Amino acid sequence: MEIKEVINKKQLREFVTLPLKIYKNDSFYASPLINDMMEHLTEKNPFFKRAKAKFYIAYKGGKPAGRIAAIVNYAHLEYHKDNAGFFGLFECIKEQAVANALFDKAKEFLKENNLSIMRGPMNLSTNEECGFLYEGFDTPSMIMIPYNPPYYNEFAQSYGMKKVKDLYCFLADVPDKLPSKIERIASFAERQGIKARTVKLKNLTEELYAFMEVYNEAWASNWGFIPITKEEIDYMAMKLKPVALPELVIVAEKDGKPVGFFGAIPDFNEVLRKIKGRLTPWAIMKALYYRRKIQSIRLLLFGVKKEMRHKGVESIMLREAFRGAKKYGFKKVEFSWILEDNFDTINLTQIINARRYKTLRIYETDIVL
Repeated sequence: MEIKEVINKKQLREFVTLPLKIYKNDSFYASPLINDMMEHLTEKNPFFKRAKAKFYIAYKGGKPAGRIAAIVNYAHLEYHKDNAGFFGLFECIKEQAVANALFDKAKEFLKENNLSIMRGPMNLSTNEECGFLYEGFDTPSMIMIPYNPPYYNEFAQSYGMKKVKDLYCFLADVPDKLPSKIERIASFAERQGIKARTVKLKNLTEELYAFMEVYNEAWASNWGFIPITKEEIDYMAMKLKPVALPELVIVAEKDGKPVGFFGAIPDFNEVLRKIKGRLTPWAIMKALYYRRKIQSIRLLLFGVKKEMRHKGVESIMLREAFRGAKKYGFKKVEFSWILEDNFDTINLTQIINARRYKTLRIYETDIVL
């Protein structure tokens, strides 16, 4: 077995396409668009203005058998001061020895950078996909939610990693009508001068600046939080614009200032599973066809400024988004991911009878310096 660092574009393509081999016969796997993912792992991604990473491929018998990223996130270190580094983008054949070699390689790079904890998986940070799928293998994962074989958790545990945090995904039917409690609280919020509005997609970047303002305040004390920059918002807007629907992106305001943000997107994984990561002319035709048949949405951006919590902001945004979901005929909504100890948000999901149906687990292990 041999581990090689990715140092050129050919190897990067091999790194990015390796999962297609791992999940060749798995109908639940949704490959990201290959070219998009390759660009995402270069300096075109503003993440790398505040971080660095190395990418490694494991070869067995001359063939790719696994991959891993080792990540030094300076923004995380500055904010949390916990001396933690990260691994991510992990994929591997079902062999513990290959997994151990990949974990060792990532740990070696983090040790060279004087970090004392290896935590993950992070793809590439908590602002993106993170965690191994730990529970909920009976259904496909929604867009930007990890999917992996169950044995990845066994790899981490056998290597000596311990759970550090669980992230929950909740699923609910889009109801015929909202619970009266939400309607009542939303009406109360309106009387207090709180307004909710949908965004204009042509101004999505500027609208997401409102999210940045809310996020950087509302999430500041959350586990794993990293402040988002304007450059990252610009990049996020570019990625979300092709799949976003204005009726599902909501800004709550009071006195003309943002106090809450709600962002849901259609589950584009329902399309990605059909085109296998490649935008050929035929794949584009399939994507356009299946996009109209998407049944589910994922709520991925949701927050309220601290001083405005429990004042109806959450309900007024839910009411507005419900109207959008009904307009497009969506059947299911996923609330994800939610920290296992974020009880306020978990309680909110229970009002519309959501059930926890997936768990993502983040692990860590010490690095002996």
